[in-house]
Formats: sequence, structure tokens, C-alpha cells
Amino acid sequence: MAETIYTVPVSEAFEADCECPVCELRRRFENETVDYFAGPSLMEPDTRIVTNDTGFCSRHFGMLFTSQANKLGLGLTLDTYMQEQISRIKKYAGGVRLDLSEDSEDGAEQAPAKKGLFKKKAAAPSGAKNLAGYIRKHECECAVCKKLDYTMDRYIDIIFHMYRGDKNFREKFRNTKGFCLPHTALLIETSGKKLSGRAADEFCETVSALLIKNLERIEKEVDWFTKKFDYRNVDKDWGNSRDALQRGIQKMTGNIDVTK
Repeated sequence: MAETIYTVPVSEAFEADCECPVCELRRRFENETVDYFAGPSLMEPDTRIVTNDTGFCSRHFGMLFTSQANKLGLGLTLDTYMQEQISRIKKYAGGVRLDLSEDSEDGAEQAPAKKGLFKKKAAAPSGAKNLAGYIRKHECECAVCKKLDYTMDRYIDIIFHMYRGDKNFREKFRNTKGFCLPHTALLIETSGKKLSGRAADEFCETVSALLIKNLERIEKEVDWFTKKFDYRNVDKDWGNSRDALQRGIQKMTGNIDVTK
């Protein structure tokens, strides 16, 4: 199968010496996407419409800030994003009283209600409820996450397309160190939609075997890592165990941050 602009990133990730090629794909594209939003695109009107609307999640705001690539651009983005969100927050808050200089008639001056065995809790004002609902919904939005999730869905499609039609890729697939637990489950769950009959069964057997084989490998490395703290093993070779904790955590959780 001839490589295209779509298949090259997948091939490169499956050639990398890593514990999960899908994690590697996600890591590379996430970094590219953060670089995109940290670059000149921040000043493009279409980009600002998106970032004013969704902003970024805590993780990706942190990555944008840590990159130090464009502090002025990030500041301008944050400024207009906050302006847009303040406007929306005021709308959802409705009639919430903004002047807090004096207590309202229903505030702290009010005499306490009699205590009862089945005292009913006071309900939050409707404006505050609407505001809380908007904030919870907005917490799930992020310009980087949206782009990342869409692209990763396409990459999963490409993995199955290459697995079906490219013998060399199937061999490359079988020679990887397997996948993390979350991506193992994702590939198995998706296989029934992308493959049929014996091909789907063979794929699931391969993914499962890769997982067990490589979990056992890493567990031995983690075990040796712990034994190296015994004074009797101080002068013995670390083997592949120096970074076994990081790789073990990634294998079990898909967390790529620990491998940096």
C-alpha cells in the first residue's frame, strides 16, 4: 500500500520504540495542535472565534503557557476569551444581584428559621442554577481537545484500513510492544465495526496477546527496579528498569505525561 499524507504519521508511530503507538500518535498530534494555537494562528479571526467560544481546558491552557512560545498572543487570546465568557456568564446569571455592599432583606440579617427534624434545604436562585449549568457544560469544551478527538478518530480508522490492506503494516503491528490498557480496549471494541469474521477475531487475538506479553515484560522490569534498592543489588546492572515506573504507568493508564 502506497503511503499518503494520512498514513505516514501512523506508520511513523508504529515504528517508534514506545509502549503504545496510539499514545504516540496522540502525543505527537497534541503537541502539533498546541504549537498551532500558540503560533500565528492566534491572531487569525477564524481561530479567535473558536477560542473565544470554547477556550482551552486546564491541561491545554497549561501547555500553551508552559511552551512560552507566544506570551503576547496567549494574553490577547485570554483577554478576548474572558470578555466573551463574562458576557455569557452575565446572561446566564440573569438577575443575580451584583452589588454586595449591603445585605438583602433575605440575607444575613434575616432571622434564622426554626430547626426541624426534616428541614428543607433552600434552593439556589434560578439565575445561579443556570450559571452553574453553563459552567459545567463549558468545562467540557476545549479547542485543542475538539481537534485532537476528531483527528484521533480518523487515525483509528486509518489503522484499521492499513491493517486490512497492507501486509507489511500487519507485520509491523504484530512487532510492536502492544498498547496501553485504554487503547487496547478501544481497538478491540472498534474491531467489530471495521473488520469482519475471522479477520476481526485474529485482530483481537493479536492485540490481546501483545498486551499480556508486554505487561509481563514490564512487570519484570518494575520488579527489578524495586529490587535495585536492596543494597545487595547496588552493583548489578539496571537492565531496562531505569524508566520502568514511567512505562508501567503509561501501559496501565495511557498517561503519556510520565514518560516525558
